[in-house]
Amino acid sequence: MIIVTLVICAILAFYFYVYLSNRVVANTLTILAVAGVMVSIFFIVKNDHDYYGTHNVTETKTQRIYSASPSKNLPMMLYQSIGTADKHRVYVYKTSASTKKTNHTRAKVTTSNTVKRTTGHNRIVTTKTYREYKNSTAKFWFGLADNGHQYVKEHNTIYINKNWTVLSAPQAKKLQKLASSKSYQAKQKAAATAYVKKAVMAAMMKNPSMTAAQQKQVTQQAAAAYQAQAMQQLIKQVKTE
Repeated sequence: MIIVTLVICAILAFYFYVYLSNRVVANTLTILAVAGVMVSIFFIVKNDHDYYGTHNVTETKTQRIYSASPSKNLPMMLYQSIGTADKHRVYVYKTSASTKKTNHTRAKVTTSNTVKRTTGHNRIVTTKTYREYKNSTAKFWFGLADNGHQYVKEHNTIYINKNWTVLSAPQAKKLQKLASSKSYQAKQKAAATAYVKKAVMAAMMKNPSMTAAQQKQVTQQAAAAYQAQAMQQLIKQVKTE
């Protein structure tokens, strides 16, 4: 409506100045019409530049997320840096445990992300900010500018369990390459055998009457513990390089 008012005031200013014979009345009405034009322009500019007549509202959505890692024993939150300064990151995750398709946060300057540790469900809480008209009056005057429900920004708070590893995409590729190398696997096989043997011997010294089933359980637990420890060391190596 503010644009319509501008046009009407401009037409009236022209009409009053040109077609009214009484100069006092003509000048007075022309000044008022021109004032209407100036006021209309002022509020149009203010609406366009300062978003006058609108206010920010937020919408929040929570989504369960799952690890993007192909390994169930090594859940990960992967990210890709945007630019060289690592000021903006795109985080990669899945929305279902059974799907191979991955999702990611928006690669936009208006999108910010925070990663937090949690003991609850792994999830992403997205808060989007929009500009809406303050009231029906503001919408009446500035509705033609189409500033209603205008996207402003969004923030993602990503909650992940403490057992998740956060790595960049290049780090994840390097980790996979190192872990699958023959030299690393051969070295870890020998070290794991020695670690498990030592753990079993220590357990048998505490309980000489251990059954075969108990020895098998100790062996499995020691093997799992060594594998987790070795992987954490490898992750630390990848992060520091």
